[in-house]
Amino acid sequence: MKDASATHKTLSGAEWLIKPSLPEDTFIPEDFNEEQRMTKDMCIDFVSNEVKPILDRIDKLEEGLMPALLMKAGAQGLLGVSIPETYGGLGKDFITATLVNEGLGSGHSFSVAVAAHTGIGTLPILYFGTTAQKEKYIPKLISGEWKGAYGLTEPHSGSDALSAKTSARLSEDGKNYILNGQKCWITNGGFADIYTVFAKIDGDKFTAFIIERGMEGFTQGPEEHKMGIKGSSTVQLYFQDCKVPVENVLGEIGKGHVIAFNILNIGRLKLCAAVLGGAKQTLNETIEYANTREQFKVPISSFGAIKHKLAQMAIRIWVSETALYRTADWIAAKEDDLLKASKPFGEALLGAAEEYAVECAMLKVEGSEMMDFVADEGVQIYGGNGFSDEYNISRSYRDSRINRIFEGTNEINRLLAVDMVLKRAMKGKLDLLNAATKVASELMSIPEFGDEHGQAFAAELKAVHNMKKSVLLVAGAAVQKLMMKLQQEQEILMNIADMAITVYHAESALLRLIKLSENKSITDFSVQQDMTYCYLFDAADRIHKYGKDAVCAFSDGDEQKMLLLGLKRFTKTTPYNTKEARRRIADKMIAENKYYL
Repeated sequence: MKDASATHKTLSGAEWLIKPSLPEDTFIPEDFNEEQRMTKDMCIDFVSNEVKPILDRIDKLEEGLMPALLMKAGAQGLLGVSIPETYGGLGKDFITATLVNEGLGSGHSFSVAVAAHTGIGTLPILYFGTTAQKEKYIPKLISGEWKGAYGLTEPHSGSDALSAKTSARLSEDGKNYILNGQKCWITNGGFADIYTVFAKIDGDKFTAFIIERGMEGFTQGPEEHKMGIKGSSTVQLYFQDCKVPVENVLGEIGKGHVIAFNILNIGRLKLCAAVLGGAKQTLNETIEYANTREQFKVPISSFGAIKHKLAQMAIRIWVSETALYRTADWIAAKEDDLLKASKPFGEALLGAAEEYAVECAMLKVEGSEMMDFVADEGVQIYGGNGFSDEYNISRSYRDSRINRIFEGTNEINRLLAVDMVLKRAMKGKLDLLNAATKVASELMSIPEFGDEHGQAFAAELKAVHNMKKSVLLVAGAAVQKLMMKLQQEQEILMNIADMAITVYHAESALLRLIKLSENKSITDFSVQQDMTYCYLFDAADRIHKYGKDAVCAFSDGDEQKMLLLGLKRFTKTTPYNTKEARRRIADKMIAENKYYL
């Protein structure tokens, strides 16, 4: 399972906030090996040849169509890329598995179905199942013969998953658990064969069960009518004295939360990968349209306002991609370390994903909001035609919206990201307190004005370093002032989360640019430099705004003045002509008639 690229030094989860990262230790998409590129191309070809020609039929929920597509994907090995060869999978590394999610990400409702099947539909059994359970279910799941789904959400328990009401009790003969309850918004629920369902044994032991279609007392509701991803099967599940054999308990009794929450860590990163693939395709379609649509006797792609939009779409895609694979590489490296320490396969990957749960949450937020931005700007460039179902951009717009709700709402993920950082600090895994204290004391000193001439990217590296200081300044002051009350101040927590998310993506972009500049085989990285500089320039303003909102919410008087002065000091940037940079970015894509990076 080892990724050959993951041989460099990695940081622990959230450690990038207090320690520098080096370009040579950063995995970037340009580091993909030939096999990984071929795997991604195979996925893109599958979507282009098998899915896109029948998107309208898929959206009409034509009976049997989606299961047949999953079967075809299984026949090509796309459902078992990261599954161990023991169970019939290909046993590829985590980065390759992430690339598969990206490559299949432009398939609209199919992308949702395949992600649910290979992720939450298969992984709980792979990671937590007994040997007998894995041998029974995994081979048929990765072949596509059986389809998987996952039942966690209930009508009255969404983000608060542990408040679920579905109950389970042991039958008098001790052979079955009797389930009663209801699950909703179940992706693939209408046709799945195997479901991972959560219920409370005796009212308090939150536990996972493997449910098979046809079990006595198990029924499903009709298909939901949704705003988007219309071709994705979404139903409610009903359990009325449903008999589930005791051997179908998944994992430990009372430890269902371990399954639910750990699977979500991986799911968040994979969602980012999927929306990345969708965003690239949406931008490609938009560029092609802008080049062919004429107004005032010229293509609309020649207008500055359109170039600005195209460039900003590209910048957000490129930066999101950069942070995604930086994180995927860290997870791959951590997984390899745990495997070397004789950890079981499932435990190794889950442990690696848990280590970088903060980053996975941030990727999910930025990735889903990037996709929404790209789809929205795409509709705007299409103008009136974008509001018509005759053009695929309207489908992209409708389908993108769910991603900010999937895998935990973005609000929940923002709150979780900060909460997990603080908990890591409290457990001694992250020396956040000393780092924040040093930044606070720095406010009383005279700023350093170092000579940056002759040092490549020195000013940009300093800017990112100062952005990190701004996060530490605000977070440290908020913790000190509010202490235990901070968890009730969700607006402040989300401000801090947005600061951290922006910094992480800004640093990722800069590290990728520097690594490209040091690659002797790459002679032209001017567009990537323009994208990085535009992102950094805008990031400083956003971080300042997020920080100012937070500071004004928990401080006043001299303390507030000091914090705001420090925030302003740490978010200073060198003036940069982003208009011309965006024009250069757009002109290159317009000439290529696609997003080519």
